[in-house]
Amino acid sequence: MSDPIDILFLGDIILDVPEPDHWLSGIAEVTRAADLAIGHLEVPHTLRGEELEGDVPAPGAEPAHLAAIARAGITMLSMAGNHIADCGAIGITDTNEELDRLGIAHTGADANLPLARRPAVVERGGKRIALLSYNCVGPEIGWATETRAGSAYVNVFAADGGPSRPQAELVAADPASVEQMTRDIAEAREQADVLVVALHKGITHRPAALAPYERPLAQAAVDAGADAVVGHHAHIARGIEFHRGRPIFHGLGNGCVVTHALTPAQDHPARAEWALRRKAMFGFEPDPAYPLAPFHPEAVNGLVGRCRIHPDGRVETGFLPIWFAPPGRPIVPDTARRTEIAGYIDAIGRTAGLAPLKGQSDGLWTWLKPG
Repeated sequence: MSDPIDILFLGDIILDVPEPDHWLSGIAEVTRAADLAIGHLEVPHTLRGEELEGDVPAPGAEPAHLAAIARAGITMLSMAGNHIADCGAIGITDTNEELDRLGIAHTGADANLPLARRPAVVERGGKRIALLSYNCVGPEIGWATETRAGSAYVNVFAADGGPSRPQAELVAADPASVEQMTRDIAEAREQADVLVVALHKGITHRPAALAPYERPLAQAAVDAGADAVVGHHAHIARGIEFHRGRPIFHGLGNGCVVTHALTPAQDHPARAEWALRRKAMFGFEPDPAYPLAPFHPEAVNGLVGRCRIHPDGRVETGFLPIWFAPPGRPIVPDTARRTEIAGYIDAIGRTAGLAPLKGQSDGLWTWLKPG
């Protein structure tokens, strides 16, 4: 009988400051030990392109920093998010070409919508593992079309009737868009033994809260054939639930986010304005000890998700509590802090209306049982 396959899941990755290997080194031993580690690439890695209008733009990161992701053993990336098109088509092209050169599988952003919706597929232990990636938060200008580069997406309606955008109150997914996602999942299911769906979704910088569309959309992905659903975008952890015995990580928080683009003191007008507006909208003052990751104080609590896929199709689900050391470096903390963070993940899930987590720790990982 063949061995089980261990797949790890990380949240957002932004590496646009020097020494990228250093920032990943606190979790790299864990990611290298997995059969497959999957993360979400938040920004384009390019030195070219024109700034996208319509959202608070992220700067392009150094293309050479992508090699640090590969050296950390992260060999599969979702890319459909609200910032991947911030440097235009050139930014997406440069990023994809460098990922291809490094042998990192990727999906979710490409030269047009059919390419962006195409799953990434890798083989591990004789099993084909597929990944699909969707941006659920806009802005619409960053979505791919038949003729425009951008991200794959699920259109989620804003309460004010305006366009889908990250700062809007997003409430319900467009049924036609959900149907397209489920068709993609069904097609990918035919060519894969294991299927993961990544959703860039949720409410940024607010503890515990899930928007009304999040659970129905994630559950629809499982109903269509996903073995696991992973969420990111909120830059703060969310709870975990099971649907039909399959795990939904509603928000993995930050995988490794270190950037000067979010600090309040900067000369870029739109980013400086957003730093001030963010404090007013979400009611928190960033800890000055975290200049490279100025997020909600509770965002120091994070997790790495894990699925152990057995030859008979059985899925074991767990997570590793991680902590972000100043100024924003993820690490595996000591036992006491891991226990505290595991309790935090359970508590925020309950606050959001999810079932209590059941399971136990093996000393490092917290293993869960479907409720």
